[in-house]
Amino acid sequence: MSKNVDVAVIGAGSAGLRAFRQARQAGANAVLINAGAYGTTCARVGCMPSKVLIEVAKTFAKKSHFKDFGIQGSEQLNLDRTAVMNYVRSLRNRFVGRVMQSVEKINPEYNIAGQAKFIAPQILEVNGEQIQAKKIVIATGSHPVMPSEWSSLGDKVITTDQLFELETLPDSLAVIGLGTIGCEIGQALARLGVKVVGIEMLSNIAGLTDPIVNQAAIEVLAKDFELRLETKVQLSADASGQVLVKTGDGQSVKADKVLVSLGRSPNFDNLDIEKVYDLDFSQGFKGLVNPNTMQLANLPIFVAGDVNAFRAILHEAADDGIIAGTNAAKKEVSAFERRVPLRIAFTDPQITIVGATFEELKKQDILIGERNFAMQGRTRIMARPYGQLRIYAEAKTGLLLGSEMFIPDGEYVGHFLAMAIEHKMTIQDILRTPFYHPTIMEGLEDALKSIASKMSTTIEPILLKEK
Repeated sequence: MSKNVDVAVIGAGSAGLRAFRQARQAGANAVLINAGAYGTTCARVGCMPSKVLIEVAKTFAKKSHFKDFGIQGSEQLNLDRTAVMNYVRSLRNRFVGRVMQSVEKINPEYNIAGQAKFIAPQILEVNGEQIQAKKIVIATGSHPVMPSEWSSLGDKVITTDQLFELETLPDSLAVIGLGTIGCEIGQALARLGVKVVGIEMLSNIAGLTDPIVNQAAIEVLAKDFELRLETKVQLSADASGQVLVKTGDGQSVKADKVLVSLGRSPNFDNLDIEKVYDLDFSQGFKGLVNPNTMQLANLPIFVAGDVNAFRAILHEAADDGIIAGTNAAKKEVSAFERRVPLRIAFTDPQITIVGATFEELKKQDILIGERNFAMQGRTRIMARPYGQLRIYAEAKTGLLLGSEMFIPDGEYVGHFLAMAIEHKMTIQDILRTPFYHPTIMEGLEDALKSIASKMSTTIEPILLKEK
């Protein structure tokens, strides 16, 4: 039996669901094909359960300031680790349930559960049935990287796929890889009483490229858990039943569990696409997909979401799906402008990168404004007196280009700056907006003013506009 459709979407995650809906709304006869669990990576094992765990840890950590605030009895507070994990899963299940409600509304005729494989150009095989599609969207997501040599250690070595299924928290944990996830989970579990050591091959953490912001982040996070940077790691079973973690500097530590946080790898190995199309897939889809059209080379195939290795962030994956679904349903392919890059790590304080990074700009003619938050009024009030903000602007015009920061409530400052960059605002433009006292935003105002003070005298001064 065979089926002919306009669009076949492979994968029912954030990108795939958006692509399918977009194609259907455009009038295309589209089908959704999904292998494995429904519910999106974000809801099941990513953004949502991790943020629940982080919020519990952040709330529990506030007790360290109770005595300073005049609140007595903080020493009586304790933590039920099993209850914590039950709470994380209960909220996680609600988030997954909301996704499933939308999936269940899809007509079963257009929602096919099964593994899709390419058997010829524009022809897929699913559950023994052939599906011939004019256009195909690949949105199969990604999975956590796990070195094969560590698999023999069994459930002692886990990824985020298993983390939130733990019945209780371990007494000790080694986190391998201090990207966004490693930093978030490492700090959260440390604040929940787990003895954590974080290990990273690089000198920078959580994607930061600005050395000053990176150093500030390292110094603050190191107060919660041990960090070992610029070192490789070896894992082996220990006679005690724990995992022996050896680092390249000759040190070792034993841990009940090891969380491997080495990034994610695209899910495309089971598609057999390399057997049909003459392209080099040795690096997955990296470099083969146009991020403005989502088209794979010049083929009638579009690749959306984490599988394309563009920006593995939910709103970007959703945008990928919208672009891919739109173009798959049309005769002509259109290019779309992408949003201003915005990344947030929900550490405390938050690590936020918006627009162009320091690394991308360091060879250009830019001015840098900065503000340390150790003595900033609002952070003192919040008992969170730490953080570093750096913003980058074009030297000649004052055009805002980007920022890296490690500050309390950085998510809001990041969104504000993303809007400013999107609207091509200059430092002068932004300084004409009000900055309320006392707020975190006043720290941003200081950083902006520090750039303004360095600019040429030919630039219009920062003044209120005359009517």
